[in-house]
Amino acid sequence: MTDTCPHQRDIRDVTPSADGCEECLKTGSWWVHLRLCRTCGHVGCCDDSPNRHATAHFHATQHPIIEGYDPPEGWGWCYVDEVDFDLTERMTPHPRPIPRFF
Repeated sequence: MTDTCPHQRDIRDVTPSADGCEECLKTGSWWVHLRLCRTCGHVGCCDDSPNRHATAHFHATQHPIIEGYDPPEGWGWCYVDEVDFDLTERMTPHPRPIPRFF
């Protein structure tokens, strides 16, 4: 993993917006993995999921950093710089088990 992304300085401690993908829970859809926006706390589904809500959130908001979040996995990704990096020291704890819809 690399630490060359300047957006890492903008990582915030956030409160997750939902227990699963926020939009999938509303529509009754399913997801494969969850991603947590480290700017605002939006929880969205990964690009292997049918709806790709985490990437859609990035395109709508330009919030650059996500965290692997099901369970917290210790890595981050910057959409802008297309780099991954270590978040083991700054993982967002998940307060309860995550429902899996697949």
